[in-house]
Amino acid sequence: DPTMKLREKVAFDAITATPDGSGGHERTWGEQHVCRAEFIYSRGSEAVNAARLQGRSIYKVKISSCAAARSISTDHRMRDVRRDVEYQIREVDAVTEPRWVFLIVESGAAS
Repeated sequence: DPTMKLREKVAFDAITATPDGSGGHERTWGEQHVCRAEFIYSRGSEAVNAARLQGRSIYKVKISSCAAARSISTDHRMRDVRRDVEYQIREVDAVTEPRWVFLIVESGAAS
């Protein structure tokens, strides 16, 4: 069963505007989707090696496809719920395999 590899718990957040009490709005992250994920360690490419030298890690992440998962974009951020690590989403592939959404994420990147 391929879902057995989805051992990690991740959350996806989007920027939301909330009233700041003085007539304006404050931009904050709001949770949009929580699901199980599989982290696939990226290795080998020049970009990945350069990122590691700068203290960043790049992963490919696989999540089950659903309407919420297919709505994820590079404007969202991903959080590893268990480890409390935030990732910037670099790429989203919701079309290669109908059952899965694949993401390229980077930790340690300025968001």
